[in-house]
Amino acid sequence: MIEGPYFVLAVLGVLGTGLVAGVFCGFSTFVMRGLASLPPAQGVAAMKAINVTAVTPAFMFLFVGSAVLCAVIAVVTLVLWPDEGAVELLLGSALYLFGSFGVTMFANVPRNNALLKPAQGTAEATAYWPEYVREWTAWNHVRTVASTAAALAYVLALT
Repeated sequence: MIEGPYFVLAVLGVLGTGLVAGVFCGFSTFVMRGLASLPPAQGVAAMKAINVTAVTPAFMFLFVGSAVLCAVIAVVTLVLWPDEGAVELLLGSALYLFGSFGVTMFANVPRNNALLKPAQGTAEATAYWPEYVREWTAWNHVRTVASTAAALAYVLALT
């Protein structure tokens, strides 16, 4: 079992990546389905509101803070290479940094930005909605699995 600062970092890693996984899981399992069931104009309006309000200090601290923590865990692990848990710590960090944070930046955020461009209630916005829901949700599934797997890897580093 890992000890000392690695233990603290791994526990914080479990908490951060696990909480983010929960947020993403909620979107994948019911939020997006609920939004998709609305008439397109209402779904677009609701998602635009969610995208604007999601960028709160609390969520950004959790989401970006977890990415910073994962990067710190990776660097500390690579530099000091603990006797136990090194592979799991690096795997957890890579899963979150690439599969959660990276996918968000390169797949979900561009779609959010594209959804914000057309004016509310326009034919362009409602035409884009089915594609947006399908693609955004698919990438969100990736983020959910990656964040969950990162939390699991950190748990395994603790055992």
